[in-house]
Amino acid sequence: MNRYWGDLHNHCGITYGYGSLKHALDRAKSHLDFCAVTGHAMWPDIPERNEETAFVVDFHRRGFQKLYDHWEEVRHTIAEANTEDFITFQAYEMHSSLYGDHHIVTPDDSLPLIYRDSPAQLLHDSGCDGITIAHHIGYTPGYRGINWDLYDPAVTPLIEVCSKHGCGMSETAPYPYYHNMGPRDSRCTVYEGLKRGFHFGFVGSTDHHAGYPGSYGDGKLAVLAESKTRSAIWDGLKNRRTYAVTGDRIKCDFSVDGHLMGSIVPLTSPRHQISYRVEGCANIDKIVIYRNLKPIHIAEGLTMMPKSEDNRYKIRIEMGWGNNEQELFPWKGRIRVSGGQILEAEPCFRGRSVLAPSASQDVSQDNINEIDNRILSISDDSVSWQCFTVKNPSPVQPQTCAVIAEIQGSRDTVVEIEVNGHCRRTSIGELCRYGYSEHMKPYHSQAYKVHTAVSCSQYTAENSFTDEWEEPAFYHMEVAQTNQQWAFVSPIFFE
Repeated sequence: MNRYWGDLHNHCGITYGYGSLKHALDRAKSHLDFCAVTGHAMWPDIPERNEETAFVVDFHRRGFQKLYDHWEEVRHTIAEANTEDFITFQAYEMHSSLYGDHHIVTPDDSLPLIYRDSPAQLLHDSGCDGITIAHHIGYTPGYRGINWDLYDPAVTPLIEVCSKHGCGMSETAPYPYYHNMGPRDSRCTVYEGLKRGFHFGFVGSTDHHAGYPGSYGDGKLAVLAESKTRSAIWDGLKNRRTYAVTGDRIKCDFSVDGHLMGSIVPLTSPRHQISYRVEGCANIDKIVIYRNLKPIHIAEGLTMMPKSEDNRYKIRIEMGWGNNEQELFPWKGRIRVSGGQILEAEPCFRGRSVLAPSASQDVSQDNINEIDNRILSISDDSVSWQCFTVKNPSPVQPQTCAVIAEIQGSRDTVVEIEVNGHCRRTSIGELCRYGYSEHMKPYHSQAYKVHTAVSCSQYTAENSFTDEWEEPAFYHMEVAQTNQQWAFVSPIFFE
Protein backbone atom coordinates (compact mmCIF):
# COMPACT_ATOMS: atom_id res chain seq x y z
CA MET A 1 0.00 0.00 0.00
CA ASN A 2 1.07 3.58 -0.73
CA ARG A 3 0.21 6.61 1.41
CA TYR A 4 -1.69 9.55 -0.08
CA TRP A 5 -2.66 12.85 1.55
CA GLY A 6 -5.92 14.72 1.16
CA ASP A 7 -8.71 16.93 2.50
CA LEU A 8 -12.33 15.83 2.04
CA HIS A 9 -14.05 18.70 3.88
CA ASN A 10 -13.36 22.34 3.06
CA HIS A 11 -15.28 25.29 1.71
CA CYS A 12 -15.00 28.31 -0.54
CA GLY A 13 -17.27 30.89 -2.18
CA ILE A 14 -19.50 28.33 -3.90
CA THR A 15 -21.74 28.71 -0.84
CA TYR A 16 -21.14 30.89 2.21
CA GLY A 17 -17.40 31.21 2.39
CA TYR A 18 -14.54 32.92 0.64
CA GLY A 19 -12.49 32.39 -2.49
CA SER A 20 -13.19 30.95 -5.91
CA LEU A 21 -13.52 27.24 -6.64
CA LYS A 22 -10.70 27.50 -9.20
CA HIS A 23 -8.28 28.90 -6.63
CA ALA A 24 -9.33 26.25 -4.09
CA LEU A 25 -8.59 23.47 -6.58
CA ASP A 26 -5.29 25.11 -7.61
CA ARG A 27 -4.20 25.31 -3.96
CA ALA A 28 -5.18 21.70 -3.33
CA LYS A 29 -3.36 20.46 -6.42
CA SER A 30 -0.17 22.24 -5.37
CA HIS A 31 0.35 20.11 -2.25
CA LEU A 32 -2.28 17.34 -1.91
CA ASP A 33 -2.88 14.03 -3.67
CA PHE A 34 -6.68 14.16 -3.50
CA CYS A 35 -9.43 16.53 -2.45
CA ALA A 36 -13.16 17.23 -2.26
CA VAL A 37 -14.32 20.86 -2.16
CA THR A 38 -17.52 20.77 -0.14
CA GLY A 39 -20.49 23.07 -0.65
CA HIS A 40 -23.01 23.74 2.14
CA ALA A 41 -26.27 22.32 0.82
CA MET A 42 -29.00 21.97 3.45
CA TRP A 43 -30.14 22.14 7.05
CA PRO A 44 -33.41 20.20 7.32
CA ASP A 45 -34.10 21.17 10.95
CA ILE A 46 -32.75 24.71 10.80
CA PRO A 47 -33.97 26.86 13.74
CA GLU A 48 -37.15 28.79 13.24
CA ARG A 49 -36.51 32.29 11.91
CA ASN A 50 -37.09 35.10 14.38
CA GLU A 51 -35.42 38.35 15.30
CA GLU A 52 -32.58 36.58 17.11
CA THR A 53 -31.91 33.89 14.49
CA ALA A 54 -32.55 35.92 11.34
CA PHE A 55 -28.92 36.36 10.32
CA VAL A 56 -28.02 32.69 10.89
CA VAL A 57 -31.06 31.43 9.00
CA ASP A 58 -30.73 33.94 6.15
CA PHE A 59 -27.04 33.49 5.40
CA HIS A 60 -27.40 29.71 5.46
CA ARG A 61 -30.35 29.79 3.08
CA ARG A 62 -28.56 32.18 0.73
CA GLY A 63 -25.57 29.85 0.70
CA PHE A 64 -27.71 26.78 0.04
CA GLN A 65 -29.47 28.53 -2.83
CA LYS A 66 -26.16 29.68 -4.32
CA LEU A 67 -24.91 26.08 -4.49
CA TYR A 68 -28.23 24.91 -5.95
CA ASP A 69 -28.17 27.60 -8.65
CA HIS A 70 -24.60 26.75 -9.71
CA TRP A 71 -24.46 23.03 -8.96
CA GLU A 72 -23.97 21.90 -12.56
CA GLU A 73 -21.05 24.30 -12.98
CA VAL A 74 -19.52 23.28 -9.63
CA ARG A 75 -19.84 19.59 -10.35
CA HIS A 76 -18.36 19.99 -13.84
CA THR A 77 -15.40 22.05 -12.58
CA ILE A 78 -14.54 19.45 -9.92
CA ALA A 79 -14.85 16.62 -12.44
CA GLU A 80 -12.58 18.44 -14.89
CA ALA A 81 -9.94 18.89 -12.18
CA ASN A 82 -9.57 15.11 -11.75
CA THR A 83 -6.32 13.95 -13.38
CA GLU A 84 -3.66 11.26 -13.00
CA ASP A 85 -1.69 13.57 -10.70
CA PHE A 86 -4.56 14.97 -8.63
CA ILE A 87 -7.72 13.10 -7.64
CA THR A 88 -11.03 14.85 -6.95
CA PHE A 89 -14.27 13.67 -5.39
CA GLN A 90 -17.74 15.19 -5.46
CA ALA A 91 -19.18 16.30 -2.11
CA TYR A 92 -21.60 18.56 -0.29
CA GLU A 93 -22.68 19.07 3.29
CA MET A 94 -25.82 18.50 5.35
CA HIS A 95 -26.20 20.39 8.63
CA SER A 96 -28.39 18.69 11.21
CA SER A 97 -29.28 19.46 14.79
CA LEU A 98 -30.68 15.94 15.21
CA TYR A 99 -27.97 13.81 13.53
CA GLY A 100 -25.00 16.18 13.72
CA ASP A 101 -23.34 17.55 10.59
CA HIS A 102 -22.34 15.18 7.78
CA HIS A 103 -21.01 15.55 4.24
CA ILE A 104 -21.61 13.12 1.40
CA VAL A 105 -18.56 12.09 -0.65
CA THR A 106 -18.51 10.07 -3.88
CA PRO A 107 -16.29 9.37 -6.91
CA ASP A 108 -19.42 9.63 -9.08
CA ASP A 109 -19.40 12.87 -11.11
CA SER A 110 -23.17 12.57 -11.62
CA LEU A 111 -23.92 13.20 -7.92
CA PRO A 112 -27.28 15.00 -7.82
CA LEU A 113 -27.91 17.86 -5.41
CA ILE A 114 -30.97 16.69 -3.48
CA TYR A 115 -32.45 17.70 -0.13
CA ARG A 116 -33.22 15.01 2.45
CA ASP A 117 -33.79 14.82 6.21
CA SER A 118 -31.11 12.31 7.23
CA PRO A 119 -27.66 11.14 6.08
CA ALA A 120 -29.07 7.69 5.27
CA GLN A 121 -31.86 9.12 3.09
CA LEU A 122 -29.44 11.44 1.35
CA LEU A 123 -26.99 8.66 0.53
CA HIS A 124 -29.66 6.19 -0.59
CA ASP A 125 -31.57 8.63 -2.77
CA SER A 126 -28.43 10.03 -4.40
CA GLY A 127 -28.11 6.75 -6.30
CA CYS A 128 -24.32 6.98 -6.08
CA ASP A 129 -21.59 4.80 -4.66
CA GLY A 130 -20.95 7.13 -1.75
CA ILE A 131 -20.44 7.53 1.96
CA THR A 132 -21.18 10.23 4.47
CA ILE A 133 -18.57 11.52 6.91
CA ALA A 134 -19.58 13.01 10.26
CA HIS A 135 -17.61 16.12 11.18
CA HIS A 136 -16.97 18.37 14.21
CA ILE A 137 -18.80 15.65 16.09
CA GLY A 138 -17.96 16.85 19.62
CA TYR A 139 -20.51 19.62 19.95
CA THR A 140 -23.49 19.38 22.33
CA PRO A 141 -26.14 16.77 21.43
CA GLY A 142 -28.94 18.50 19.52
CA TYR A 143 -26.61 21.43 18.88
CA ARG A 144 -24.83 19.97 15.82
CA GLY A 145 -22.93 17.30 17.79
CA ILE A 146 -23.15 13.70 16.56
CA ASN A 147 -26.14 11.64 17.72
CA TRP A 148 -24.68 8.23 18.50
CA ASP A 149 -28.22 6.88 19.09
CA LEU A 150 -28.97 7.41 15.38
CA TYR A 151 -25.50 6.68 13.98
CA ASP A 152 -25.22 4.08 11.18
CA PRO A 153 -21.66 2.88 10.35
CA ALA A 154 -22.89 1.44 7.04
CA VAL A 155 -23.77 4.97 5.95
CA THR A 156 -20.97 6.80 7.79
CA PRO A 157 -17.86 4.57 7.93
CA LEU A 158 -15.52 7.52 8.57
CA ILE A 159 -15.51 10.10 11.35
CA GLU A 160 -13.66 13.40 11.06
CA VAL A 161 -11.77 13.50 14.36
CA CYS A 162 -9.90 16.80 13.93
CA SER A 163 -10.31 20.00 11.96
CA LYS A 164 -10.24 23.76 12.42
CA HIS A 165 -12.95 23.26 15.06
CA GLY A 166 -10.56 21.25 17.25
CA CYS A 167 -10.15 17.57 18.11
CA GLY A 168 -13.15 15.39 18.96
CA MET A 169 -11.31 12.26 20.07
CA SER A 170 -12.08 12.52 23.79
CA GLU A 171 -12.76 14.90 26.64
CA THR A 172 -9.01 15.23 27.30
CA ALA A 173 -7.77 15.26 23.70
CA PRO A 174 -5.59 18.13 22.47
CA TYR A 175 -7.21 21.10 20.74
CA PRO A 176 -10.48 21.75 22.64
CA TYR A 177 -13.41 23.38 20.81
CA TYR A 178 -13.46 27.20 20.97
CA HIS A 179 -15.64 28.12 18.00
CA ASN A 180 -18.82 30.08 18.75
CA MET A 181 -20.79 26.86 18.21
CA GLY A 182 -19.76 25.91 21.75
CA PRO A 183 -17.53 23.61 23.81
CA ARG A 184 -16.61 19.97 23.34
CA ASP A 185 -19.10 17.57 24.94
CA SER A 186 -17.76 14.19 26.09
CA ARG A 187 -21.03 12.45 25.11
CA CYS A 188 -20.32 13.17 21.44
CA THR A 189 -16.66 12.22 21.20
CA VAL A 190 -14.96 9.48 19.18
CA TYR A 191 -14.24 7.52 22.34
CA GLU A 192 -17.96 7.44 23.20
CA GLY A 193 -18.81 5.98 19.77
CA LEU A 194 -16.13 3.32 20.15
CA LYS A 195 -17.37 2.44 23.64
CA ARG A 196 -20.77 1.75 22.09
CA GLY A 197 -19.22 -0.84 19.79
CA PHE A 198 -19.39 1.08 16.51
CA HIS A 199 -16.87 0.40 13.75
CA PHE A 200 -15.48 3.44 11.92
CA GLY A 201 -12.22 4.92 10.68
CA PHE A 202 -10.57 8.23 11.50
CA VAL A 203 -9.99 11.13 9.12
CA GLY A 204 -8.93 14.73 9.51
CA SER A 205 -9.88 17.65 7.27
CA THR A 206 -9.55 21.40 7.51
CA ASP A 207 -13.16 22.68 7.36
CA HIS A 208 -11.39 25.75 5.93
CA HIS A 209 -13.87 28.36 4.69
CA ALA A 210 -11.66 30.38 2.38
CA GLY A 211 -10.62 28.12 -0.45
CA TYR A 212 -7.38 26.59 0.87
CA PRO A 213 -7.80 22.79 1.14
CA GLY A 214 -5.14 21.16 3.31
CA SER A 215 -4.14 24.43 5.00
CA TYR A 216 -1.40 23.47 7.46
CA GLY A 217 -2.38 22.92 11.08
CA ASP A 218 -6.12 22.52 10.46
CA GLY A 219 -6.24 18.77 9.73
CA LYS A 220 -5.57 16.32 6.91
CA LEU A 221 -6.05 12.63 6.27
CA ALA A 222 -3.82 9.89 4.95
CA VAL A 223 -5.25 6.95 3.05
CA LEU A 224 -3.49 3.67 2.27
CA ALA A 225 -4.16 2.68 -1.33
CA GLU A 226 -2.55 0.55 -4.02
CA SER A 227 -2.18 3.44 -6.46
CA LYS A 228 -2.93 7.12 -6.93
CA THR A 229 -6.18 6.58 -8.77
CA ARG A 230 -9.72 7.50 -7.94
CA SER A 231 -10.82 3.87 -7.62
CA ALA A 232 -7.89 2.83 -5.42
CA ILE A 233 -8.17 5.81 -3.07
CA TRP A 234 -11.94 5.29 -2.90
CA ASP A 235 -11.36 1.65 -1.92
CA GLY A 236 -9.06 2.82 0.87
CA LEU A 237 -11.66 5.28 2.14
CA LYS A 238 -14.54 2.80 2.11
CA ASN A 239 -12.44 0.21 3.92
CA ARG A 240 -11.27 2.70 6.58
CA ARG A 241 -7.56 2.44 5.71
CA THR A 242 -7.19 5.99 6.93
CA TYR A 243 -5.77 8.11 9.70
CA ALA A 244 -5.92 11.76 10.73
CA VAL A 245 -3.14 14.25 11.33
CA THR A 246 -3.48 17.73 12.79
CA GLY A 247 -0.73 19.24 10.65
CA ASP A 248 2.59 17.45 10.11
CA ARG A 249 2.46 14.52 7.73
CA ILE A 250 3.40 11.91 10.30
CA LYS A 251 3.92 8.57 8.54
CA CYS A 252 2.15 5.81 10.45
CA ASP A 253 2.06 2.08 9.76
CA PHE A 254 -0.04 0.01 12.16
CA SER A 255 -1.19 -3.61 11.98
CA VAL A 256 -2.46 -6.36 14.24
CA ASP A 257 -1.92 -9.97 13.16
CA GLY A 258 -1.08 -8.58 9.73
CA HIS A 259 -4.39 -6.72 9.38
CA LEU A 260 -4.19 -3.07 8.37
CA MET A 261 -5.82 -0.10 10.08
CA GLY A 262 -9.59 -0.06 9.63
CA SER A 263 -9.91 -3.86 9.32
CA ILE A 264 -12.87 -5.73 10.86
CA VAL A 265 -11.87 -9.38 11.32
CA PRO A 266 -13.05 -12.45 13.24
CA LEU A 267 -11.43 -13.25 16.57
CA THR A 268 -9.54 -16.52 16.07
CA SER A 269 -6.75 -16.41 18.67
CA PRO A 270 -6.12 -14.94 22.11
CA ARG A 271 -2.63 -13.85 21.00
CA HIS A 272 -2.31 -10.71 18.88
CA GLN A 273 0.90 -9.60 17.19
CA ILE A 274 0.91 -5.80 17.13
CA SER A 275 3.35 -3.96 14.87
CA TYR A 276 3.86 -0.27 14.21
CA ARG A 277 6.28 2.11 12.58
CA VAL A 278 6.16 5.88 12.95
CA GLU A 279 8.19 8.51 11.14
CA GLY A 280 7.47 11.95 12.50
CA CYS A 281 8.39 15.43 11.35
CA ALA A 282 9.69 16.60 14.74
CA ASN A 283 10.74 14.95 18.01
CA ILE A 284 8.32 12.20 18.99
CA ASP A 285 6.72 12.92 22.36
CA LYS A 286 4.88 9.61 22.77
CA ILE A 287 3.29 6.75 20.87
CA VAL A 288 0.37 5.02 22.59
CA ILE A 289 -1.26 1.75 21.51
CA TYR A 290 -4.75 1.29 22.98
CA ARG A 291 -6.84 -1.83 23.42
CA ASN A 292 -10.50 -0.92 24.00
CA LEU A 293 -9.34 2.63 24.81
CA LYS A 294 -6.95 1.42 27.53
CA PRO A 295 -3.22 2.03 26.91
CA ILE A 296 -1.28 -1.23 26.65
CA HIS A 297 1.97 0.10 25.16
CA ILE A 298 3.66 3.49 25.42
CA ALA A 299 6.82 4.52 23.60
CA GLU A 300 8.25 7.50 25.48
CA GLY A 301 9.91 10.16 23.36
CA LEU A 302 12.21 11.28 26.15
CA THR A 303 14.12 8.02 25.75
CA MET A 304 14.61 8.50 21.98
CA MET A 305 18.11 9.96 21.94
CA PRO A 306 20.35 10.64 18.90
CA LYS A 307 22.69 7.79 18.02
CA SER A 308 26.14 7.97 16.55
CA GLU A 309 25.09 5.83 13.59
CA ASP A 310 22.15 8.09 12.65
CA ASN A 311 22.34 9.17 9.01
CA ARG A 312 19.04 11.00 8.45
CA TYR A 313 18.00 14.39 9.84
CA LYS A 314 15.04 16.73 9.49
CA ILE A 315 15.38 20.50 9.34
CA ARG A 316 12.34 22.80 9.57
CA ILE A 317 12.50 26.37 8.22
CA GLU A 318 9.53 28.43 9.43
CA MET A 319 8.57 31.86 8.05
CA GLY A 320 6.12 34.57 9.09
CA TRP A 321 5.50 36.88 12.06
CA GLY A 322 5.49 40.67 11.50
CA ASN A 323 2.63 43.17 11.43
CA ASN A 324 1.22 42.69 7.91
CA GLU A 325 -2.36 41.84 8.83
CA GLN A 326 -3.80 42.12 5.28
CA GLU A 327 -0.96 42.33 2.77
CA LEU A 328 0.82 39.10 1.95
CA PHE A 329 4.53 39.04 2.73
CA PRO A 330 6.59 37.10 0.13
CA TRP A 331 9.23 34.51 1.01
CA LYS A 332 11.72 32.66 -1.17
CA GLY A 333 14.01 30.03 0.27
CA ARG A 334 16.55 27.43 -0.72
CA ILE A 335 18.53 24.67 1.00
CA ARG A 336 21.74 23.39 -0.58
CA VAL A 337 23.56 20.34 0.75
CA SER A 338 27.21 19.30 0.39
CA GLY A 339 28.30 15.83 1.50
CA GLY A 340 24.73 14.59 1.79
CA GLN A 341 21.44 14.13 -0.05
CA ILE A 342 17.98 15.66 0.23
CA LEU A 343 15.49 12.79 0.46
CA GLU A 344 12.23 14.68 0.80
CA ALA A 345 10.74 18.14 1.33
CA GLU A 346 7.39 18.52 3.06
CA PRO A 347 5.36 21.73 2.53
CA CYS A 348 3.63 23.16 5.61
CA PHE A 349 1.78 25.99 3.89
CA ARG A 350 -1.23 27.89 5.23
CA GLY A 351 -3.98 29.92 3.64
CA ARG A 352 -5.59 32.90 5.33
CA SER A 353 -7.31 31.59 8.44
CA VAL A 354 -11.09 31.88 8.06
CA LEU A 355 -13.69 29.55 9.57
CA ALA A 356 -17.12 30.98 8.79
CA PRO A 357 -18.67 34.33 7.86
CA SER A 358 -20.32 36.71 10.29
CA ALA A 359 -22.82 39.51 9.78
CA SER A 360 -20.06 42.07 9.25
CA GLN A 361 -17.91 40.08 6.83
CA ASP A 362 -17.85 40.33 3.05
CA VAL A 363 -18.06 36.92 1.37
CA SER A 364 -17.25 38.17 -2.14
CA GLN A 365 -13.47 37.94 -1.80
CA ASP A 366 -12.80 35.50 -4.63
CA ASN A 367 -9.05 36.10 -4.53
CA ILE A 368 -8.60 35.83 -0.76
CA ASN A 369 -6.46 32.72 -1.09
CA GLU A 370 -4.93 33.19 -4.51
CA ILE A 371 -1.65 32.41 -2.77
CA ASP A 372 0.98 30.68 -4.85
CA ASN A 373 2.67 28.68 -2.08
CA ARG A 374 4.68 25.84 -3.55
CA ILE A 375 7.89 23.83 -3.67
CA LEU A 376 9.66 25.25 -6.73
CA SER A 377 12.25 22.54 -7.28
CA ILE A 378 13.86 19.59 -5.54
CA SER A 379 16.96 17.57 -6.40
CA ASP A 380 19.48 15.44 -4.56
CA ASP A 381 21.38 18.48 -3.28
CA SER A 382 18.88 21.35 -3.38
CA VAL A 383 15.30 22.32 -2.62
CA SER A 384 13.70 25.72 -3.23
CA TRP A 385 10.28 27.15 -2.42
CA GLN A 386 8.12 30.25 -2.27
CA CYS A 387 5.33 31.13 0.14
CA PHE A 388 3.41 34.09 1.55
CA THR A 389 2.37 34.91 5.11
CA VAL A 390 0.31 37.38 7.12
CA LYS A 391 0.46 38.49 10.75
CA ASN A 392 -0.29 35.94 13.47
CA PRO A 393 -3.83 36.69 14.78
CA SER A 394 -2.58 36.40 18.37
CA PRO A 395 0.59 35.24 20.16
CA VAL A 396 -0.83 31.69 20.35
CA GLN A 397 -2.35 31.46 16.82
CA PRO A 398 0.32 30.92 14.16
CA GLN A 399 -0.08 31.93 10.52
CA THR A 400 3.46 30.93 9.66
CA CYS A 401 4.49 28.67 6.78
CA ALA A 402 7.29 26.13 6.83
CA VAL A 403 9.25 23.59 4.82
CA ILE A 404 10.69 20.42 6.34
CA ALA A 405 13.68 18.89 4.57
CA GLU A 406 14.87 15.37 5.29
CA ILE A 407 18.58 15.05 4.63
CA GLN A 408 20.69 11.91 4.45
CA GLY A 409 24.24 12.47 5.59
CA SER A 410 26.36 12.87 8.69
CA ARG A 411 26.84 15.54 11.31
CA ASP A 412 29.62 16.89 9.06
CA THR A 413 27.24 17.41 6.12
CA VAL A 414 27.27 21.09 5.13
CA VAL A 415 23.92 22.84 4.78
CA GLU A 416 23.52 26.26 3.16
CA ILE A 417 20.17 27.90 4.01
CA GLU A 418 19.08 31.02 2.15
CA VAL A 419 15.82 32.85 2.95
CA ASN A 420 14.97 36.18 1.26
CA GLY A 421 18.63 36.84 0.55
CA HIS A 422 19.82 35.98 4.07
CA CYS A 423 22.31 33.13 3.72
CA ARG A 424 24.17 31.01 6.25
CA ARG A 425 26.39 27.94 5.85
CA THR A 426 26.56 25.52 8.75
CA SER A 427 26.76 21.81 9.45
CA ILE A 428 24.08 19.37 10.51
CA GLY A 429 26.07 18.83 13.71
CA GLU A 430 25.82 22.53 14.56
CA LEU A 431 22.10 22.58 13.71
CA CYS A 432 21.60 19.61 16.05
CA ARG A 433 23.03 21.80 18.86
CA TYR A 434 20.84 24.82 18.16
CA GLY A 435 18.77 26.54 15.48
CA TYR A 436 18.64 30.25 14.78
CA SER A 437 16.32 33.06 13.65
CA GLU A 438 16.71 36.24 11.61
CA HIS A 439 14.53 39.32 11.11
CA MET A 440 13.79 41.25 7.95
CA LYS A 441 13.70 44.74 9.51
CA PRO A 442 14.51 46.39 12.88
CA TYR A 443 11.08 46.38 14.57
CA HIS A 444 7.82 44.33 14.45
CA SER A 445 9.53 42.45 11.70
CA GLN A 446 8.76 39.46 9.60
CA ALA A 447 11.21 36.75 10.55
CA TYR A 448 12.26 33.23 9.79
CA LYS A 449 13.40 30.47 12.12
CA VAL A 450 15.63 27.51 11.39
CA HIS A 451 14.60 24.99 14.01
CA THR A 452 17.10 22.76 15.75
CA ALA A 453 17.72 19.73 13.54
CA VAL A 454 16.17 16.43 14.61
CA SER A 455 18.04 13.14 14.28
CA CYS A 456 16.22 10.08 12.89
CA SER A 457 16.41 8.28 16.25
CA GLN A 458 14.27 11.12 17.64
CA TYR A 459 11.59 11.12 14.94
CA THR A 460 11.30 7.42 14.04
CA ALA A 461 10.15 4.47 16.10
CA GLU A 462 9.37 0.86 15.25
CA ASN A 463 8.24 -2.04 17.40
CA SER A 464 6.37 -5.32 17.49
CA PHE A 465 4.93 -7.07 20.53
CA THR A 466 2.33 -9.64 21.54
CA ASP A 467 -0.88 -8.88 23.42
CA GLU A 468 -2.73 -11.69 25.21
CA TRP A 469 -6.48 -11.01 25.11
CA GLU A 470 -9.26 -13.56 24.63
CA GLU A 471 -12.29 -11.26 24.24
CA PRO A 472 -13.42 -9.17 21.27
CA ALA A 473 -11.35 -6.01 21.10
CA PHE A 474 -10.25 -3.07 19.00
CA TYR A 475 -6.79 -1.55 18.84
CA HIS A 476 -5.80 1.94 17.74
CA MET A 477 -2.72 4.15 17.85
CA GLU A 478 -2.17 7.82 18.75
CA VAL A 479 1.08 9.69 18.12
CA ALA A 480 2.14 13.01 19.64
CA GLN A 481 5.12 15.16 18.70
CA THR A 482 6.76 17.74 20.95
CA ASN A 483 5.59 20.52 18.59
CA GLN A 484 1.94 19.67 19.45
CA GLN A 485 1.20 17.89 16.16
CA TRP A 486 -0.70 14.61 16.41
CA ALA A 487 -1.75 11.55 14.41
CA PHE A 488 -4.84 9.42 15.19
CA VAL A 489 -4.78 6.00 13.49
CA SER A 490 -7.98 4.11 12.68
CA PRO A 491 -8.78 1.07 14.85
CA ILE A 492 -8.50 -2.58 13.94
CA PHE A 493 -11.57 -4.47 15.17
CA PHE A 494 -11.69 -8.14 16.30
CA GLU A 495 -15.15 -9.66 16.68
